[in-house]
Amino acid sequence: MSDLSLQQAIDNIYTSINNDNEEIDLHIAALKAAMAKEGVKEAIFEPGKLAQSNRQGRKIMQSYFKKKGVAVGFSKSE
Repeated sequence: MSDLSLQQAIDNIYTSINNDNEEIDLHIAALKAAMAKEGVKEAIFEPGKLAQSNRQGRKIMQSYFKKKGVAVGFSKSE
Protein backbone atom coordinates (compact mmCIF):
# COMPACT_ATOMS: atom_id res chain seq x y z
CA MET A 1 0.00 0.00 0.00
CA SER A 2 2.77 2.47 0.83
CA ASP A 3 4.30 1.73 -2.59
CA LEU A 4 1.83 4.11 -4.22
CA SER A 5 3.00 7.51 -5.40
CA LEU A 6 1.17 10.54 -4.08
CA GLN A 7 -0.55 11.07 -7.45
CA GLN A 8 -1.66 7.43 -7.62
CA ALA A 9 -3.11 7.69 -4.11
CA ILE A 10 -4.98 10.89 -5.03
CA ASP A 11 -6.30 9.28 -8.22
CA ASN A 12 -7.56 6.34 -6.12
CA ILE A 13 -9.40 8.81 -3.88
CA TYR A 14 -11.12 10.36 -6.93
CA THR A 15 -12.17 6.89 -8.10
CA SER A 16 -13.46 5.98 -4.66
CA ILE A 17 -15.46 9.23 -4.35
CA ASN A 18 -17.05 8.64 -7.74
CA ASN A 19 -17.97 5.09 -6.65
CA ASP A 20 -20.01 6.18 -3.62
CA ASN A 21 -16.92 6.31 -1.36
CA GLU A 22 -16.11 2.64 -1.90
CA GLU A 23 -13.19 1.69 0.38
CA ILE A 24 -12.51 5.38 1.07
CA ASP A 25 -10.88 4.72 4.46
CA LEU A 26 -8.42 2.30 2.85
CA HIS A 27 -7.55 4.87 0.19
CA ILE A 28 -7.16 7.63 2.79
CA ALA A 29 -4.69 5.43 4.71
CA ALA A 30 -2.74 4.83 1.47
CA LEU A 31 -2.76 8.58 0.77
CA LYS A 32 -1.50 9.30 4.27
CA ALA A 33 1.37 6.81 3.79
CA ALA A 34 2.26 8.29 0.39
CA MET A 35 2.26 11.80 1.85
CA ALA A 36 4.58 10.72 4.67
CA LYS A 37 6.90 8.97 2.23
CA GLU A 38 7.12 12.05 -0.01
CA GLY A 39 7.21 14.57 2.85
CA VAL A 40 3.99 16.31 1.80
CA LYS A 41 1.90 18.04 4.46
CA GLU A 42 -1.29 18.63 2.44
CA ALA A 43 -3.02 16.67 -0.33
CA ILE A 44 -4.26 18.93 -3.12
CA PHE A 45 -7.41 17.94 -4.98
CA GLU A 46 -9.05 19.45 -8.07
CA PRO A 47 -12.63 20.47 -7.22
CA GLY A 48 -13.80 19.68 -10.76
CA LYS A 49 -12.95 15.99 -10.27
CA LEU A 50 -15.07 15.66 -7.13
CA ALA A 51 -18.60 14.29 -7.10
CA GLN A 52 -19.71 17.23 -4.95
CA SER A 53 -17.44 20.16 -5.78
CA ASN A 54 -19.43 22.95 -4.12
CA ARG A 55 -18.15 24.64 -0.98
CA GLN A 56 -20.18 22.44 1.35
CA GLY A 57 -18.92 19.26 -0.33
CA ARG A 58 -15.30 20.44 -0.08
CA LYS A 59 -15.71 21.32 3.62
CA ILE A 60 -17.23 17.90 4.37
CA MET A 61 -14.33 16.23 2.58
CA GLN A 62 -11.77 18.35 4.47
CA SER A 63 -13.43 17.55 7.79
CA TYR A 64 -13.58 13.80 7.16
CA PHE A 65 -9.99 13.59 5.93
CA LYS A 66 -8.80 15.69 8.89
CA LYS A 67 -10.35 13.13 11.26
CA LYS A 68 -8.22 10.53 9.47
CA GLY A 69 -5.07 12.66 9.86
CA VAL A 70 -4.86 14.04 6.32
CA ALA A 71 -4.85 17.76 5.52
CA VAL A 72 -6.72 18.54 2.31
CA GLY A 73 -6.46 21.57 0.05
CA PHE A 74 -8.01 22.39 -3.30
CA SER A 75 -6.43 23.74 -6.45
CA LYS A 76 -7.69 27.08 -7.69
CA SER A 77 -8.12 26.05 -11.33
CA GLU A 78 -11.13 23.97 -12.31
